[in-house]
Amino acid sequence: APWTTTSSTGGTGCRRTPGAGRLATILGGDAVRRNGTGVRAAHRRVRGTAPDGRPYAADDPHLVAWVHHTLVDSFLRAYQRYGGQTLGADRADAYVAEQAVLGQRLGADETATSVAELREWFRAVRPELGAGAQARDAARFLVLTPPLPLTTRPAYGVIAGAALGLLPRWVRRQLWLPLAPGVDPLLVRPAARVFVRSLDWVLSAAPPADAAA
Repeated sequence: APWTTTSSTGGTGCRRTPGAGRLATILGGDAVRRNGTGVRAAHRRVRGTAPDGRPYAADDPHLVAWVHHTLVDSFLRAYQRYGGQTLGADRADAYVAEQAVLGQRLGADETATSVAELREWFRAVRPELGAGAQARDAARFLVLTPPLPLTTRPAYGVIAGAALGLLPRWVRRQLWLPLAPGVDPLLVRPAARVFVRSLDWVLSAAPPADAAA
C-alpha cells in the first residue's frame, strides 16, 4: 500500500480521489488520456486545511507527484515480493517509465522514469515527511478495525499484513505499526503469495485495457 505518512503539502487528496490508482493498474492508451482528464477535474475540487493550518489542494503538482510515486513504488514492490515471478531490472524500469506518462497527465511536477530515479525521489522528499495523528488513526483503522464481516477478516488479515511488510521500517515506526521479527518472511509472505496467485485466473480472464474502456 502507499506509505501513509503525510507530506508537507497536505496529504488527504489520495484518500478522497482514488481514481488515479485504478488508472495506473487497469487502463492504458486512449483510456488513460480520457480518464486522466476526469481525475484532474476531481482534484481541482478538493481543497482543505491540514491540522497544522497549512492549506492544501489535491491538484498541487508536488502532492500529485507524491501520490503518483507512492502508487508506482507500492505496486512494484508488491509484485516483486508476492507475484508469481519477479521483473528483471529492464522490465522494472520499463514499468516505472510507462507509469510516468500517467503521472505527467495528472499534473505531477516530477515523474521518475526508472527504479533508480524512483528511489532517489523518495530519498529527496524524506525530510518533508512525518506521520501525524490523522495518518496513525487511518493506519489503525485499516489494520485493526476495518468495517468487514468476520468471515472476510482472515483474508483481509493476509492483505493487511502484506501491506505492512512492504512499508519501510522507519514508516512503520512513525505509524506505530510494529511488525514482529520473522512474522513477514515466515507467515505473511507465504500466505500472501498463495492469495495473490489464486487471483491469477481473474486477471488472465480480464479483457485488454483499451477494450475494457
